Amino acid sequence: MWEEAWGNSVSSELEARAERFAEQFATLRKAMGQVVVGHGRVVEGVLTALFAGGHTLLEGVPGLGKTLLVRTVSRALDVSFARVQCTPDLMPADIIGTNLIVEDDAGRRTFRFQQGPVFANVVLADEVNRATPKTQSALLEAMQERTVTVGDTTHSLPKPFFVLATQNPIEMEGTYPLPEAQLDRFLFKLHVGPSSRDELNEILRRTTEADVPSVERVMDGDAVVVGQELARQVVVAPHVRDYASRLVLATQPGGEMATDSVSRFIRYGASPRAAQALVLAGKVRALANGRYNVSFDDVRHYARPALRHRLILNFEGEAEGVTSDAIIDDVVEAVATADVA
Repeated sequence: MWEEAWGNSVSSELEARAERFAEQFATLRKAMGQVVVGHGRVVEGVLTALFAGGHTLLEGVPGLGKTLLVRTVSRALDVSFARVQCTPDLMPADIIGTNLIVEDDAGRRTFRFQQGPVFANVVLADEVNRATPKTQSALLEAMQERTVTVGDTTHSLPKPFFVLATQNPIEMEGTYPLPEAQLDRFLFKLHVGPSSRDELNEILRRTTEADVPSVERVMDGDAVVVGQELARQVVVAPHVRDYASRLVLATQPGGEMATDSVSRFIRYGASPRAAQALVLAGKVRALANGRYNVSFDDVRHYARPALRHRLILNFEGEAEGVTSDAIIDDVVEAVATADVA
């Protein structure tokens, strides 16, 4: 009797926390809509990655509002923000910081660490693929370990820590493809497409008249961290977790679960980080819908953004003009019809 009552109280508390999270998520999304026109799936993906504790890569041609979207996220949150404009002459120390020689009043010289822009809660790496591979790799430790090592000293980054990188399509002049190891550090890769006719008219109305729209702060950093911790407590049934695993295994050529399209066009499949991304994103989506358990649809919903940057096409795939999204759609269709263990 007592155990049943205790279980009901715990269940009620979790449901209440899920409902509060859903309200906060909706409020944050609505606040961003005051500035960002359209791009609903992109905004949803960015906020999902934020609460999943991951990072996001935004890809699109110049002028589509990628930088504005990132700035709007930082302004809707009461957190520190830093922007790094990536150029070919940018050096790693320009991102992570460096040791400076300082002299005190007695004339003694010591080293003092000067923090770089990466020591912020929200970091915008604008046009990240215009930086050289050496500079791009400066973000690897920060994105994965949430630390920066300079010399013999390791410095912890603040919480929350969220990297939003924008990149131009790799076919554009003056770009460097991101290394596979760095791509794998991004929870999502989101495509930012062109605006529709109605959206473009609304953009013109908001940006060419006297009243410039602004976003109000709706959450602080502590609330974001609480949301991230809550997301990790969401229940995932073993068969749903196994579904995420099978989706990832189906992208690996030569594996027993690989689809025909994967075996033919993919050189390297998704890593275990992809499965982690699917599950964590599914947890956040469940919470955003006021639920405290993850469904198959929650996992499927983020298959493209979680997998597209982790699939490396082989020569035949590139020659045939195959896209990662087409391969992912094929994998989702194949795995979804399989028997669930």
